Amino acid sequence: MPVRSAEAEWKGNLLEGSGHMKMGNSYDGPFTFKSRMEDGPGTNPEELIAAAHSGCYSMALSAGLTKAGFAPKRVHTKASVHLDKVPEGFSIMAIDLATEAEVPGIDNAKFQEIAEATKKGCPVSRALAGTKINLQAKLV
Repeated sequence: MPVRSAEAEWKGNLLEGSGHMKMGNSYDGPFTFKSRMEDGPGTNPEELIAAAHSGCYSMALSAGLTKAGFAPKRVHTKASVHLDKVPEGFSIMAIDLATEAEVPGIDNAKFQEIAEATKKGCPVSRALAGTKINLQAKLV
């Protein structure tokens, strides 16, 4: 299996400095204090975690549904990563996954069972096991 990598560099102090991230061929651009703590231009680590988690979960749910004998037409997932101030500084306290899937022939109970198992089993969920992961799964 391939090993994936990314890199980042920060220059200057926290509030006035700036950084640059590069992830393969997908993103090569800035991040700043404002892009992380406010709504400034650029990306931030939490946004990248959300992208990784939503992509991984959608693929894993599709795989789980297929393995169970269902052919999903579409799986769309939004991940919202919560960065909160805690006594020790800042911490990612929770990730909310909201997924919507179009799966012919499946009942909601079976869909929920597979969706919940996927929440626990997708590789990014396992990597983030120390973080509370909430799931809202909707069959359409």
